[in-house]
Amino acid sequence: MRKSLGILVLILLLLSAQAYGAELYVRPMEDLPEDFFLGMDVSSVLALEASGVRYRDIQGEEKDLFALLAENGVNLIRVRVWNDPFDAEGHGYGGGNNDIEAAVEIGKRAAAFGLPLLVDFHYSDFWADPAKQQAPKAWEGMAIKDKAEALYAYTADCLNRLKEAGVQVRMVQLGNETNGRMCGERTWMNIVHHLMKAGSRAVREVFPEALVAVHFTNPETAGSYMMYASKLAYYDLDYDVFGTSYYPYWHGTLDNLKQVLSEVAQTYGKKVMVMETSYAYTLEDGDFSGNTIGEGGGYEKYWPVTVQGQSGELQDVVSAVHAVGGIGVCWWEGAWVPVGTSSFEENSRLWETYGSGWASSYAGSYDPKDAGIYYGGCACENQAMFDFEGKALPSLATFGLLRTGHIVELAPDAIDDAVLTCDLAGEVVLPETVAAVMNDGSRVQIPVTWEAVDTEALKAAGPAEYTVRGDAQGMQATLLLRMVNFNYLINGDFEGEDGGEWITDNFGETEQLYIEEKKSDSLDGKKHYHFYSAASDHVGFRLEQTVEDLPAGNYLFDVSIMGGDAGEYESYSYILVNGVEAARAGLEITSWNAWHKGACEASVQDKDRVTVGVYVVCKGAGAWGKIDAATLTRIQ
Repeated sequence: MRKSLGILVLILLLLSAQAYGAELYVRPMEDLPEDFFLGMDVSSVLALEASGVRYRDIQGEEKDLFALLAENGVNLIRVRVWNDPFDAEGHGYGGGNNDIEAAVEIGKRAAAFGLPLLVDFHYSDFWADPAKQQAPKAWEGMAIKDKAEALYAYTADCLNRLKEAGVQVRMVQLGNETNGRMCGERTWMNIVHHLMKAGSRAVREVFPEALVAVHFTNPETAGSYMMYASKLAYYDLDYDVFGTSYYPYWHGTLDNLKQVLSEVAQTYGKKVMVMETSYAYTLEDGDFSGNTIGEGGGYEKYWPVTVQGQSGELQDVVSAVHAVGGIGVCWWEGAWVPVGTSSFEENSRLWETYGSGWASSYAGSYDPKDAGIYYGGCACENQAMFDFEGKALPSLATFGLLRTGHIVELAPDAIDDAVLTCDLAGEVVLPETVAAVMNDGSRVQIPVTWEAVDTEALKAAGPAEYTVRGDAQGMQATLLLRMVNFNYLINGDFEGEDGGEWITDNFGETEQLYIEEKKSDSLDGKKHYHFYSAASDHVGFRLEQTVEDLPAGNYLFDVSIMGGDAGEYESYSYILVNGVEAARAGLEITSWNAWHKGACEASVQDKDRVTVGVYVVCKGAGAWGKIDAATLTRIQ
């Protein structure tokens, strides 16, 4: 009888998912285990509902959010827990005001539909991430042993409250994105030996069957995950799951993700999982507050920004995690939709009253440098699996269709943006085709008709960038046309394979020096030259390229740099003519995404040997930076 009931539930689940995803293309993953976690973080739901949000199925019928998630194949609910996200007068900091009371309520509602919890302890009063790991107000200034005891008692108390409420806890996370910092601590001994061990002990005592997880981010940073895992092993932490965030805009390729997770799993015998991922289905803003991912921006788009593209991202991340023996994937805040659409003022009142924006103004008392300045709305509603009015998107059905698949007729879903770089002295020929991204993720070249372009006028105007629109079988195509002077450097944008044109002199024992692929950290394209050292006074190098047989004339060497944590530093670009410095220009290293140019000019005669380069010395601990867009052009 029980087996028959289980089969009936699976059939109903599949039929429901097929109804939701009628036009969705989903590849079958027949070997995906039944116990693979297909989770969703919906931590903000109570604040959203208090602000007036209601959820509806694909047909427009209002339903309980947790019913919608369960019938579409979600089998795990992730919920963050902050210690005390309220100011002295009881005003909530926002982001859902997620204290343990909120977690209990969410857990009870999830349990009503058979959904267990992944409890995500931030061990902070507000957002914890690599840049912010502030101790809760009540623990500020505590000695580490006292803080560990407080963390143990707090974790045990929270878990006991969940247990008493009948909430099924399947997994517990000891901190959130703890890349070398947690709860105000900055040493691995304090983080792991004292704090994480205290949290693990509480989990084992209250929910002995639950999995204990740790959570890191930035898998694209070379060697970082093995270093984190080695620290956990060195201090003998009792844990089960090594989890990561994976946002494809910033965190590199899926091949890299598989590599780093596989390495941790095989070396240390731990389960691996993606704790957070998401992808945009539109670039529109729905709450007058701006979004993390919007128009423009230096981030990677491996999938179209469409509903099908959102589904494709989830399919590919699940496939990648499963391929390395991982145990699950969680979509982050898949139900965080706008609380209103009439005005910023109306929404702001709701964010402040109910905590349904990412931060309220009251958070400034705890986090003055970030939330206290930039408080506002959701910032990620275009990455939810519900539209701006709370209606389920077809992509929500992906969870329930992953094992069986859902094959529909192939059709174009979007057009890839095209880029064309033209020499001002050469011919401008626009491409005759563009890449159409099909609903199965493949790409097909299709004809395109561009708007009229006066190429001679563009050449006469000098170096510049232009956007050209076109039509490709009824879909809009976009071409970024770059008019440039000829660059005498090979691989000056670092986009090609390293053929040895760039020579590095690492005279300062710099820990990391290599060409890195990460679009969000690139000025142009997807790649750049990366440097980093954890220890102070260890960044010191020259990066050079030599060019022979230049025509006589005046030449401009232009290169850009950005970085941070440099401390006292010296950085400049330079030109050597026949081994003698002919020019140099200072390069500033200030902060992430603050690019600074160093342009210098020198005169060159026939048969001169010209070397251009970048010199960097940083005294600061953790100094890092990116070098990009190097050009050597003849200016007269």
